Amino acid sequence: MAPTAPVPRPRPLTVGFDLDMTLIDSRPGIHAAYRALSAETGVHIDADLAVTRLGPPLEQELAHWFPDHRIQEMGDRYREIYPAHAIARTLAMPGAHEAVAAVQALGGRAIVVTAKHEPNARLHLDHLGIEPDAVVGWLWAEAKAEALREHGARVYVGDHTGDVRGARTAGALSVAVPTGPCAEGELREAGADVVLPDLTAFPEWLAAYSDAAPADLSPADSSPAGAS
Repeated sequence: MAPTAPVPRPRPLTVGFDLDMTLIDSRPGIHAAYRALSAETGVHIDADLAVTRLGPPLEQELAHWFPDHRIQEMGDRYREIYPAHAIARTLAMPGAHEAVAAVQALGGRAIVVTAKHEPNARLHLDHLGIEPDAVVGWLWAEAKAEALREHGARVYVGDHTGDVRGARTAGALSVAVPTGPCAEGELREAGADVVLPDLTAFPEWLAAYSDAAPADLSPADSSPAGAS
């Protein structure tokens, strides 16, 4: 009798989340960290302005305030003082805990992929009691696809057009929330597959998506319910 072919095991659902302004409102903490860096260096930093354009790597923001030859030094110093000024001031975004828990309740894995310095990202999550299955830092925009592919993420949730580009580069479904610097229209124009008002809408959307998309389908092969 010919051996029975093994039945492929369905892939677990993996959902990636951005951190700043997706899972956490880091504006108060980042504002305080920039003010501390400004006071220490004597260089003016408009912290009010800086927190309106969160998302890209820190060095891009520092380039507005420091000459090129000082950016690496100032980035290192900012990350060093960051925990003392930013962690306690940062809040969870509405629906953040529930969004991560919704993925895990389905037997899936929730991962955080962020441009933030990974140790500081972990400090934020630990402080707020948000418990993803993995955290990957230092990745921005298209580079986020490296981690999304490595972890087999089929969905990536973010607030920035850079997050949309990262999801699309990885072949993952882009779910966007206009809770950061990018408005709904910008996210749609960048190619977001789904735009939710915020993370409080995510568990309901995820339930519809998981019902419509079998576990062994790739994002390109599925058309999730609730996409807008």
